[in-house]
Amino acid sequence: MIIVVDSGSYKSDWMFTPPNSEPLTYRTVGINPFFTPEKEIIKIIQHFKEITPYIEDVTEIYFFGSGCTSPDRREIISNAVSFVFKNAFVSVDTDLIGSAYATCGNIPGLISTMGTGSNITFFDGRAVQPNKHGTGFILGDVGSGAWFGKKLITNYLYDLLPSELSIDFGSDYEVSKEIVMNKVYQEPSPNTYLASFAPFMAKHIEHPFISSLLHQGFEEFVKTNIFSYPDFHNHNCHFVGAIAYFYKKQLRTVCEMNGIKVGKIIRQPIQDLYAYVLEKEAQEQNLTI
Repeated sequence: MIIVVDSGSYKSDWMFTPPNSEPLTYRTVGINPFFTPEKEIIKIIQHFKEITPYIEDVTEIYFFGSGCTSPDRREIISNAVSFVFKNAFVSVDTDLIGSAYATCGNIPGLISTMGTGSNITFFDGRAVQPNKHGTGFILGDVGSGAWFGKKLITNYLYDLLPSELSIDFGSDYEVSKEIVMNKVYQEPSPNTYLASFAPFMAKHIEHPFISSLLHQGFEEFVKTNIFSYPDFHNHNCHFVGAIAYFYKKQLRTVCEMNGIKVGKIIRQPIQDLYAYVLEKEAQEQNLTI
């Protein structure tokens, strides 16, 4: 049995097909080796009750996740997954590679992830190319949930939000300088905490302040990420993640203004990614026959 995992900092989607069953999709908390220690990852998997009956049947696991950008980070994931699934071959790659397979298939294109964090890469039809982005929520992540959340919370704390937004924000969230400082600087997963404020924008999508903020975030993403590829106009640019999906209208507008050819915009790649992995496996098996 093959399991495919698409994991971000906030949530992880698992998809597999048990014997004599249709494909199943389940969700666990996010697994990011920059923020989640190996022992904690093991606990997360062990508490994943839906997979427990099939642990011995799993032969291959393909894990695509944020934070899996270096050998040592990928090893954290591989060690934890192998500890639980002792009979399985484990492959660990970045979420960008998973998004490339889900959107591009075998066709060259740009892939932008815009969820809790943000990143971009070029897929040449066979592999993703090295990039200089993906520097995390402190140094980068422009246009991500964490970026927008940081903008909202700082404007709120500095009393720069329009009064009607400030009142509603304070009603929706328990926020104070002390709470925010503790969450961001003392507790785990500060990027996820900041991103938790991003849904506030959907509630006030027509407000000029929110419209301007979305335009600013997407414009900065285009300039710092997409424009770093000189031939971007020759390829489709695909977008993956909740921020891109829920604010696709505003994203498309900014892209059109900058001459960017928008391809797919999907919230989560797990369905397409699972289909791609299974098809690739079938092709490789046919070649060996």
